[in-house]
Amino acid sequence: MDMSVQRATSPQADDTPARWGAVISLTLGVFGLVTAEFLPVSLLTPLSADLGVGTGVAGQSITTTAVIAAIAGPGVIIGTRNIDRRWTVLALTTLLILSSLLAAVANHIVMLLAARVLLGIGLGGFWAMSAALAMRLVPPARMPRAMAIIMAGVSLATVCAAPLGAWLGSTLGWRSAFYLSAAVGVVALAVQAFTLPALPPTGHAGLGTLAALMRRPAIRTALFTILLFVAGHFAGFTYIRPFLERVPKLDVETISLILLGYGIAGFVGNILGGIVSERSARLSVTIFGSLVAVSALILAIGGASLVVSAVAIALWGLAFGAFPVSIQSFVVRHAPDEAESAGALVIPAFQIAISSGAVLGGILIETQGPIAVISFLGIAALAGTSVMAARGERRRLSLG
Repeated sequence: MDMSVQRATSPQADDTPARWGAVISLTLGVFGLVTAEFLPVSLLTPLSADLGVGTGVAGQSITTTAVIAAIAGPGVIIGTRNIDRRWTVLALTTLLILSSLLAAVANHIVMLLAARVLLGIGLGGFWAMSAALAMRLVPPARMPRAMAIIMAGVSLATVCAAPLGAWLGSTLGWRSAFYLSAAVGVVALAVQAFTLPALPPTGHAGLGTLAALMRRPAIRTALFTILLFVAGHFAGFTYIRPFLERVPKLDVETISLILLGYGIAGFVGNILGGIVSERSARLSVTIFGSLVAVSALILAIGGASLVVSAVAIALWGLAFGAFPVSIQSFVVRHAPDEAESAGALVIPAFQIAISSGAVLGGILIETQGPIAVISFLGIAALAGTSVMAARGERRRLSLG
């Protein structure tokens, strides 16, 4: 075995105690980053009024972060390839703090967008490194569990960011929400500084490495699965409120409760995805991807019922909550020698899928109605799952 591969694939021996404190510090970091990412969703009205711009213009603060994150994922991995990963993580968390403080004092839309650029760099770099860091902080067999813990920060942020931002915006003003985000970043930075060990860079990050990884069949399978599955998810989830308003005809309060159930189920899904991925990441993607397809079928057939819609959306949340853990585990297991570069490929794939899914969903809901959007969710989820399942079948046949 090549020595660079051996060094990268064995950052922790199986009998080495896991650094769970360091893993939790990464959870705090991703919680802060994702909370900051989605805070503007519930603050657009007061924020746009204070800065003197339309809500559509203010909404570009969210788009800016997503676009920069997609670029920053590979950029940070390549640009910091000779820097100890401990210092890289601390720098990315520092960007969260600076971004939040700049947003909190912004008196012009340009300042706000500059803050969101900083956040996008921190978010993209953090995501690109997360799976590789998890692999190095715990024994190999516990990597999916570590990823599940890190991803729990995403679920908590998704559930908390919008209602917390709305409450703070209405009671203390929208700027207070960003001050709180900066405070979360300070706590994360302190815990990371205390718990993260030295993590010398591994692998050979570069454009040539990214191209070489794209030639690996397993990596292509993972990226294709992401493009199909995530596009379907965001086509459906972006327009889930219009579906609930038009099909079961629910009021805003009921819709909020259903979405809260979705978020809680997603948190449980993170944990289940980690557990199943410890046995087989491919199996985990296949199982939970199939559950999303089943949820879409239930919604398309019986979504006019409140109970059916609530149960199906909770099942959808649980299944999708398991997907990021499962697919990241699959990618790292098939590129342990270049885990960071593989993670850098995953970020653009997610962002492309999110953007294309939202666009396709918008076209479908305007031309065909909400049932068509949910049907597309089911078809795309089934297609993505089939890609992953077919890989397992090909491997079984090749082994005789």
